[in-house]
Order: sequence, then C-alpha cells, then structure tokens
Amino acid sequence: MTDRAVLTTFWNHVRAENPALPEQTPGAWAFGATPAHADALLALVLDGVKTGTASAQWDYDETGDPEPYVGELSIILDGSGAPRAVLETTAVRTVPFDEVTEEHAHSEGEGDRTLTYWRESHERYWRAHSENPRGFEADMPIICERFRVVHPV
Repeated sequence: MTDRAVLTTFWNHVRAENPALPEQTPGAWAFGATPAHADALLALVLDGVKTGTASAQWDYDETGDPEPYVGELSIILDGSGAPRAVLETTAVRTVPFDEVTEEHAHSEGEGDRTLTYWRESHERYWRAHSENPRGFEADMPIICERFRVVHPV
C-alpha cells in the first residue's frame, strides 16, 4: 500500500500544474493483479494505447469499494506502488461479460486488441484473481470504464 503522504505530495505536484483540479487527493490503485501486470498496463496507458478497463461488479460487491463513476479522478500506481498517472473516468457502462463489445475490448489495448483475446484473457484473470467467491460466469456483470489521462499530459 502506498503511503498517504506520498500520494498527497504527488497530488500537490499535479495540482500545481493544473490548479483547476480538486484539492482532495483522489483514490489510488494499480491495474492488474501483479507488479509486472501493473507496469505493463500502465505503459499502455502512458503510450495512449489503453483508454479503457473492465472490472467485475461482483468484486465491488464483495469488497464494498465504490464503483467507478463519470468524472472520477484516480491516481494510478506502478508495480512498485509509486504514483505515476492521473486518470479521469469519462464513461461507465455495466454489461454481462458475454456482451462486452469489440470496441471496448479494443480500448483496453491488450494483446491483439480483439474481443476474442479480451474474453480469453479476462476469463483467465477473473478465474485466478477474483475478489469474490462466485469467481467467473459468462453472464457476470462487468463494469466497462473509459478514461482519459489527466497527468502526465
């Protein structure tokens, strides 16, 4: 877990560049389930390839974490837990896993960016790393999120 003082210092630096951002330090999280996965996905974000992500709504139900919402700001951490970017959520749509679109799969920027790749890799991910006891189901609710990079720009 990243030290709150580190996040506050990072956020103050970001706000110095963009004073229109809110004073309160946003929540922080990393993509993926391992440090290497976090770094690889962050690199896709910073390269402008990854503009979307997906989460299992059942995981939010299990952990009690608030679901993403349009306008939400997030500090994105690298695999070591260091703050590296700020994202703003621009769209959120919840659909069954088997109804995630080709367009959304492409926005996630992973693999060959096809829906087939997305379904195979995400099913593997949720079978291995789900935070809820239900694991994976083909019709489980998936929160499809789109975002834009606020920092670095």
